[in-house]
Amino acid sequence: MPEKPQVPIDTAVPQSARIWNYWLGGKDNYEVDRVAGDQFRATFPGIVDGARAARYFLARAVRHLAGEAGVRQFLDIGTGLPNVDNTHEIAQRVAPDSRIVYVDNDPLVLAHARALLTSAPEGAADYVDADLFEPAAIVRAASETLDFDRPVALMLMGVLGHVEDFGRAKSIVRSLLEVLPPGSYLVQYDSTDTSERYVAAIRSYNEAAAVPYILRSPAQIREFFDGLDLLEPGVVSCSRWRPDALAFGLPEEVHQYGGVAMKL
Repeated sequence: MPEKPQVPIDTAVPQSARIWNYWLGGKDNYEVDRVAGDQFRATFPGIVDGARAARYFLARAVRHLAGEAGVRQFLDIGTGLPNVDNTHEIAQRVAPDSRIVYVDNDPLVLAHARALLTSAPEGAADYVDADLFEPAAIVRAASETLDFDRPVALMLMGVLGHVEDFGRAKSIVRSLLEVLPPGSYLVQYDSTDTSERYVAAIRSYNEAAAVPYILRSPAQIREFFDGLDLLEPGVVSCSRWRPDALAFGLPEEVHQYGGVAMKL
């Protein structure tokens, strides 16, 4: 697949992947992102806990799919900037022959692609420069690494909020799922409108953001899983999806909701 021309990195406008990286303690961000991140956190202090809970949800979901479910292929769309325990690292720790394709179209993320491509020799990790709004192009490019006749875990982690029209967001998910065989999985989470302070913070963020982010209700997030077999405990706060330790009861809820479901 020919490489797209390089797009310059815009350091004058805050960008969600870089702000998220800042909240998670990463260094791949700019002053404009840190200022926006601090302003957001001042309005909604719970965002850092939410960002971490979402990251841990990803880790637990991938661990389960590569382990108990026996999935060996992962399509991670809108992966964002590299951090500790990326999808391929978690999957290949469980099953070294796992094959992973990351998809993003952010120039800074693309600049860090090599950091994502350190695959175990038994498996594979590849990176596709493609747009969430072009699912057919994603599938074409990913098919160079993944076998779409075998189960694939489709991962949409915090990215569907960037699709403003809810109907279009559902259509994108359906288009991607249609090409996956039975036994494949959808892993998805997004931020929810379950806190007035969060709604206010997002409204302020969207006024300056390069790409707006739309909060949805937990019920809307459940609709992304229509027609699939939801794993227990269903669509819940990310912190409460199969937490590792329950000695002190369930963790506090966060305003990121997600789930894991199988295509029958």
